[in-house]
Amino acid sequence: METYHIHETAVIDEGCKIGAGTRIWHFSHLMNGCRIGADCSIGQNVVVSPGVIIGNRVKIQNNVSVYTGVICEDDVFLGPSCVFTNVINPRSAISRKHQYRQTFVEKGATIGANATIICGCRIGAYAMVGAGAVVTKDVPNYAIVVGNPARQTGWVSEYGHRLKFGNDGTAVCPEGKTVYRLRNGVVSAVS
Repeated sequence: METYHIHETAVIDEGCKIGAGTRIWHFSHLMNGCRIGADCSIGQNVVVSPGVIIGNRVKIQNNVSVYTGVICEDDVFLGPSCVFTNVINPRSAISRKHQYRQTFVEKGATIGANATIICGCRIGAYAMVGAGAVVTKDVPNYAIVVGNPARQTGWVSEYGHRLKFGNDGTAVCPEGKTVYRLRNGVVSAVS
């Protein structure tokens, strides 16, 4: 018995693994060998390529392309029309499938609408990539990046609130009340 929902217009290739409670919507295509975790939402017109790994409770909004080489941990949010690449120098007449670079999106990260993630980057835990940003290098945990190329403009909490660090190097999330520490350019949750 299937424990997930697939819209009648979606195409699911053989060999896909789909977790319980996941919902796959209109005109999406899950390709052979991809793995989708439990309680995910795959919006309409989403492509998930072979070998992609999607964790639990991931939300992929409409028109997202998740290409081979991408791994998303749990609780990741992929905004509408964001795109991942998997080859640095693609050419139509030259096969470079053996040159795919892995892109890793860590737990709780958010990638905004129309953002582009260049292959080989690591998006840190709970990081936030702004709408339309072009990520060309790794993004630290809890960092917020915007622009083209993406540049860090601050830090965010696990709830997505901008963190304001005091002279003691700590900040408190206004919603979750978690205390964060900034030390040597690295943010960590301390309570």
